[in-house]
Amino acid sequence: MHHKKQIIKYLTADFCSSLLGWTLFYLYFADSSTDGGSSGILLLPPADPQFLNGLLILPAFWLSLHFMWGFYRGILRRSRLKELGASVSVSLTGTLIIFLFLISRVNIPGEAGNFFNAFLILLSINFGVFYVPRLIITSYYLSAIRKGRAGVNTLIIGSDKKAVDIYREINTQLKSTGNRFIGFININGNSHYPMAGFLKHLGGADSLPGIISNYQVDEVILAIESTEHSRIDKIINDLDHPGIMIKAIPGLNDILTGRVRINSVIETPLIQISHRLMPAWQRNVKHVLDIALSLLALILFLPLSVAIIIWIRLSSEGPVIYSHERIGKNGKPFMIYKYRTMIHNAEKNGPELSSENDARITRPGRFLRRTRLDEIPNFINVLKGEMSLVGPRPERRYYINQIMKKAPHYKHLLRIKPGITSWGQIRYGYAENVDQMIQRLKYDIIYLENMSVFVDFQILILTIAVIFRRDGV
Repeated sequence: MHHKKQIIKYLTADFCSSLLGWTLFYLYFADSSTDGGSSGILLLPPADPQFLNGLLILPAFWLSLHFMWGFYRGILRRSRLKELGASVSVSLTGTLIIFLFLISRVNIPGEAGNFFNAFLILLSINFGVFYVPRLIITSYYLSAIRKGRAGVNTLIIGSDKKAVDIYREINTQLKSTGNRFIGFININGNSHYPMAGFLKHLGGADSLPGIISNYQVDEVILAIESTEHSRIDKIINDLDHPGIMIKAIPGLNDILTGRVRINSVIETPLIQISHRLMPAWQRNVKHVLDIALSLLALILFLPLSVAIIIWIRLSSEGPVIYSHERIGKNGKPFMIYKYRTMIHNAEKNGPELSSENDARITRPGRFLRRTRLDEIPNFINVLKGEMSLVGPRPERRYYINQIMKKAPHYKHLLRIKPGITSWGQIRYGYAENVDQMIQRLKYDIIYLENMSVFVDFQILILTIAVIFRRDGV
């Protein structure tokens, strides 16, 4: 069963549930208000336009809220217990928003206790209409997995004893785990692979991205030998895809340190490896804020941008917008856009970092750098999905290669989108050489391990303060 079909099922169920929930809510209180019921509450006037407005608005509201909560991600491996907790949270949040919206527009007579009763009724209706269909869909799919009628396309990375052992263990479970093995890839360069007697050999580690795309891989199991661990970082980077679940065989140290967590006692215990540094709802909020604030910034800065363009054009020869290649998430190159702050062909002799008294910087360029207004075109990169508002500043491959020789942990920054501003840049400012880049790196690593929407807001506020002080971070 393909994950897109499951997503469509959940979307359809949530859409219908939102209509049903609003209808039940309206009918209940409309009935209470017209027959002299004991509630004595008139939340909504019994007028069709308001009811129809709800039918138009609420489906979009609830679908957006479920999306923000991550309900439409990872749908092939659902835990009914975790889904219950998430359903309670999203129902509570959505009900609170709707209830506050209603009472701010309608004069509700009665005591405060009536408000609480009305809220509980609305919460109960919303939870019931959303959770019951979702539970039915999830349970049916899990039942299909247990009976072998459904499953996820699974790739084993490894070709020797560990790979054979984990394949046999999974296939001998009392009930199906839902793994549909499509084959294996090798890490070593041997010509003989024990796994070849069980699964199809699809190629080596270098062909991993193509295999994932061609075979629509949903799950990957790392079963590599200790001698092959040197390749693990590249493999993990190649597997960094939102639709892929990565699992690995735990060692004794993993078990003793409590890293092994199981969702079911009938499944083989494996470590789930996650690239997701933020909860699903925070990732979605961050993405929405990136788009919304970037559009707003480009509109608000439009008059200023016109003035900057004229100033740059009159002050020196060359293009107004300067672009060159930077390295983004997962090592993917992209063209970054900035207002030109240096003379034309300033790097004709090769890449060269600027310094405080760099003669190549133009007069407008010094002002633009101090105020960071030269980075206004970066918002275009954000809208294109290449950058975020907050994240480590993107570097050129030329400097990344030098940094990696002294600080190999820089590669972890490539797990996320680069940003217009960062904690490292606020704390340290522009770097004039590779050593300063490495010193700034520690702040970006700390940000990486503490990513949250709250931290992003703090960094944005500090950035605005720096701009007004014209510190030129």
